[in-house]
Amino acid sequence: MNPEELRKLMEAVRAGEVSADAACDRLKTLPYEDLGYAKVDHHRSLRTGMPEVIYAKGKTPEQAAGIFASLAGSGVNVLATRASREQYEAVLTSEPRAVFHELAGCIALQQRSYEKRPGKIGVVCAGTSDLPVAEEARVTAELMGNKVERIVDVGVAGLHRLLAQRASLQEAAVLIVCAGMEGALPSVVGGMVGCPVIAVPTSVGYGASFGGLAALLGMLNSCSPNVTVVNIDNGFGAAYVATLINRAR
Repeated sequence: MNPEELRKLMEAVRAGEVSADAACDRLKTLPYEDLGYAKVDHHRSLRTGMPEVIYAKGKTPEQAAGIFASLAGSGVNVLATRASREQYEAVLTSEPRAVFHELAGCIALQQRSYEKRPGKIGVVCAGTSDLPVAEEARVTAELMGNKVERIVDVGVAGLHRLLAQRASLQEAAVLIVCAGMEGALPSVVGGMVGCPVIAVPTSVGYGASFGGLAALLGMLNSCSPNVTVVNIDNGFGAAYVATLINRAR
């Protein structure tokens, strides 16, 4: 849809010839922007309520910067996950407002402020080694308009550390729990709270952890019925689902 077609559509809405719902339905199916190496979906937020997110790993700095600039031009908040400093420096050439969260490996640009959702998302990690995944979840959730509280280094090897955080855990609307090794923490947390717990297995551990597979299988077999599981190291996916749950409240 070119600008002239968009103008005519808006005039039709104002004249009562087309309903607002019908116009939105038409906008939802608009074509993507073809950059040659990527097809950028500018209307994902109309369909899902949240804009497209860039998975930066495997992209050249120029490709990551081009997609970032394309999304930024539409006025939405922009997030690139699994990003490198080299990619961030390329992004800065066209978008100096971008911020690099190095521990999380995320490049973020906040152009739009959301009214904070009433519920709080808690991001919990078992150990300091799980922090990169937890930080990816925190950055994502905050950019999507959530209040976030981070609770770190409360793994089951020192259960008293977790029990000391009971009040904060029970105040959350949704909890994201990141753990490697045997992946026991989400099950324990799930037994302490009455909210959804999104478990994130991390690729932290010794040889028999198999790069997070042991934690993944442990979490999938959790006896706590309020625990659900995303893929290994997928802090972004956990935060996205937590946002949907919090939004539904």
